[in-house]
Amino acid sequence: MNRLKNIFKPFKNIFLLVTIIFIVWMLFFDANSWLIQRELNKEIDALNVKKEFYESEISSDKKEIKILQTPEGVEKYAREKYNMKKENEDIYIIETDSIKPKE
Repeated sequence: MNRLKNIFKPFKNIFLLVTIIFIVWMLFFDANSWLIQRELNKEIDALNVKKEFYESEISSDKKEIKILQTPEGVEKYAREKYNMKKENEDIYIIETDSIKPKE
């Protein structure tokens, strides 16, 4: 019985008890709890990764647009993507085998 009194002796202090309740409330039950903040930080990190990806895509698209604004760029794009050709010109499409030979 005396051991139990020694264990619960610090909890008789009202300030300690209120502080412990406050910390537990802020960590787990509050609308801005530590758990929710951790999830939101993970989501922010994922969104930042997506943002970096899209920014790199935008920069590569801007480079491609600059190339396509020249007549040579448009001609090259039409030849490569749509297999277009000039008058009196023959086109030979050479496809390479994508299967690697066994060594």
